[in-house]
Amino acid sequence: MSEDVKYNLLHTLNVNIIDYIQQINVFIVSIPEEKRSLIESTLLSSPLIDFVEIDYHIMISQVPSDPYYPLQWYLEKINCPSAWDITSGNSNVVVAVIDSGVDPTHPDLADKLLKGWNFYDNNDDTSDVYGHGTRVAGVVAAIANNNIGIAGVAWKCLILPIRVTNANGYTTSSLISKGLIYAADRGAKVAVISFQVFGGSTITSAAKYFVEKGGVVIAAAGNTGKYENYSDNQYIISVSATSSNDVIASFSSYGPYVDLSAPGVSVYTTARGGGYVAVSGTSFSAPIVAGIAALMYSLNPSLTPNQIEQILESTAVDLGDPGYDVYYGWGRVDAYKALKAVLETTSRGSSSSITNTSTTSNDTTPPTVKIVYPANGETVSGSITVKVDVNDDVGVAKVELYKNGVLFAVDFDAPYDFYWDTTVDLDGAYVFMAKAYDLAGNVGESNNVTVNVLNNNVNSFSTVNNIVDTTSPTVKIVKPLNKQVVTKTVGIEVSATDDSGVDKIELYIDNTLIATIKAVPYIYNWDSRSVNNGWHKVTAKAYDLYGNYAESSISVYVYNG
Repeated sequence: MSEDVKYNLLHTLNVNIIDYIQQINVFIVSIPEEKRSLIESTLLSSPLIDFVEIDYHIMISQVPSDPYYPLQWYLEKINCPSAWDITSGNSNVVVAVIDSGVDPTHPDLADKLLKGWNFYDNNDDTSDVYGHGTRVAGVVAAIANNNIGIAGVAWKCLILPIRVTNANGYTTSSLISKGLIYAADRGAKVAVISFQVFGGSTITSAAKYFVEKGGVVIAAAGNTGKYENYSDNQYIISVSATSSNDVIASFSSYGPYVDLSAPGVSVYTTARGGGYVAVSGTSFSAPIVAGIAALMYSLNPSLTPNQIEQILESTAVDLGDPGYDVYYGWGRVDAYKALKAVLETTSRGSSSSITNTSTTSNDTTPPTVKIVYPANGETVSGSITVKVDVNDDVGVAKVELYKNGVLFAVDFDAPYDFYWDTTVDLDGAYVFMAKAYDLAGNVGESNNVTVNVLNNNVNSFSTVNNIVDTTSPTVKIVKPLNKQVVTKTVGIEVSATDDSGVDKIELYIDNTLIATIKAVPYIYNWDSRSVNNGWHKVTAKAYDLYGNYAESSISVYVYNG
């Protein structure tokens, strides 16, 4: 019988059989941790074995007893109850809240607070002077099942309060940076900065220091309600805000720096003075992501910062345009899917998935990166695959491909191939560059590769014998759509190409110039409340380097009540 043969195989490997489920022909065995990877690979190589998996401990599904839990709609939205069946956190995992301080007497937080530091006054009084930090801390780790108030995302993890603001909620990049370094030196695995932090050399250096110590830095995307043209910061995970309907919040900032999104509207949390309050803002989206990261570290403290970010992004619920977009990043976070992915990563064993941090922490050599197809100056048409070659002595975490300076796609596994349907782009020249991140956080960049698209989408013009370019650019208003009803702030997005290069884009409302854009992406946030309700003409004029221009116009109906 097949079970007899399987038994003999297990016996040969000196595996201790502790139970057998006859109906489904499953053996439950005990394997020493140091031999698990070898025995697992040996078993899987046998045609007699269908699968090998860890027999995980599973808790009874629970809903916290906290009276205000029903008001915390966002916990259900990100699948926290299912995630808590796997883990609700670990007191060995510390989340640094770098903010206005935290109320040390709040009944839902007092037992979760470590001794922190006040960098604004340079003392150990981390009491909340503005109220913001207490709200952030409650989202991360308010005590659950205590019949009081609310439940935090990672309610068994601890909070390291770090005050960096004055009594009016203002701070500086240097104080935030000092807070990050302090938290890293005290073993915090997650730091949440609920400020609009895009970059800057000081903060980036401090975030890099934190990441190199094995932790992740989570920041709010901001509440300007408009496009922010900031580059992605490889050491900071920036989070935009979504509503209960999984759409971008009207107040949320967005742009190419956004990595993830999370609920940020009517988030019920702790308030300074012992109470509770419903608040909105990306300031409260960021601690949701920080809480999930803390749960992931609780489940597997050996995960690297790159693995944490990779899992968060790959398990997020894709919203907006397919794949990455500037509104939602890689999508809205899902706690259960992230923890499930951590379990799968852990079950594959240290040899295949978990990197030795002592090895990566000593690695300072960035990967070598090269775009091997198409070649520089090559002309392409139709659908092609952009191929990137990457080499690193430790291991590659991910590869990003940029088109005209904007993130185009990300690949986490070799071979690093990126599908590009050139027919959706206008004919012209496109510049590609690839970035590769290794498991130690080092980044390598390829040289720029210029690729010419020719699908007869435009009337191409070649300059021969120094003939002056007389061909106008091609221009199109991509968003909003013609005859669309618009309200409040509207993102006007323009696509433009030219053989000699686009010099600038001018935007007009009813023939009145409202903006001039000099660099891609050609996006402008127009406040439609500046005009009366009714039909209005939107015109985009594209100028090339020789002064030739072309224009595109649409009509929109403005309605602001």
